[in-house]
Amino acid sequence: MPSVLTPFVRSDAVGAILAEVFADPQQELTFAEVARRAEVLPAVAHRELGRLVDSGVLTDRREGNNRLVRVNPDHPLYRAMSEVIAMTYGPVPVLRDLLNGLSGVKEAFIYGSWAARRLGETGPPPRDIDVLVVGSLDVDTLVELQDLAREKLRIDVNIHRATVSAWESPDGNPFLINVASRPLVRLIPPEVAGA
Repeated sequence: MPSVLTPFVRSDAVGAILAEVFADPQQELTFAEVARRAEVLPAVAHRELGRLVDSGVLTDRREGNNRLVRVNPDHPLYRAMSEVIAMTYGPVPVLRDLLNGLSGVKEAFIYGSWAARRLGETGPPPRDIDVLVVGSLDVDTLVELQDLAREKLRIDVNIHRATVSAWESPDGNPFLINVASRPLVRLIPPEVAGA
């Protein structure tokens, strides 16, 4: 599917792949890890990662049967690409990594205009990232996470919390009814949550 988040990336799959490898420029990932994290088919990841290695955007090395990739910080477009990817496709890996394993988080989603663009709805570029954390994470931790995410993504991030019972039965809560009826990008599935 063509990218709606940015015209500078040829597809959502490439955007998701780039977001995973640009999320931590020091980290090496196997092709399989990138495919799993980006939620793309292994064949798609293999093709796109090979193309990115061939163009010098990524570097690779072999370790046994695994082919590891990482960002090439010496590429002339590294800084510009890093900013574009962080502001467009970066929210998923950044927020997932900040929230993953935290006690009190049952599920987490991006909603609003960013989620709509990521799922193919056309419209103006998102001006912020809206996040819903389902669980009992305390407010101070939410504020800290929000500030960290803003710093890493260089875009406004708004994190809201809902209790598990309110999310599962949102009757009478117009905010949650609206969020649940619109596009959602899952950050933390219930089976890996820290709650």
